[in-house]
Amino acid sequence: MTLAYVGLGSNLGDREALIRRAAELIGAVRLSPIIETAPWGHEDQPPFLNAAAEVDTPLAPRSLLVHLLDVERRLGRERIGPRWGPRTIDLDLLLYGEETIDEPGLVVQHPRLAEREFALRPLAELVPSLKIPGNGTVQEALAGLQSTT
Repeated sequence: MTLAYVGLGSNLGDREALIRRAAELIGAVRLSPIIETAPWGHEDQPPFLNAAAEVDTPLAPRSLLVHLLDVERRLGRERIGPRWGPRTIDLDLLLYGEETIDEPGLVVQHPRLAEREFALRPLAELVPSLKIPGNGTVQEALAGLQSTT
């Protein structure tokens, strides 16, 4: 079993219900508080709800990613429109144990984790002292981001 951390976001439909259902479907053992955040990437869209989930998984990283994409589809995610546009649910594999992975279609730690307050804030609620490879702890990465805004 491996502890993995997944970012959850939604800005369409019943956002909170979608996040809670996604957390259930991915087998989250813990879910951070759900926070509302401004959109990132395309600002002309509804605000997001974001959370982070801790998942104790027997799945290999690629299999976990496939599972996350399947849950997105089951919850109505359609990959149409602009990248970073509105969506019912977005599940991002943020961290997978202590592994770093860089292969086609799968990069872990999430490549923009240390740049995204909407991912770091919920993650800091769960595991503030967790190390992000190359970026210190979750709390340090969040503090660094907040000091530049």
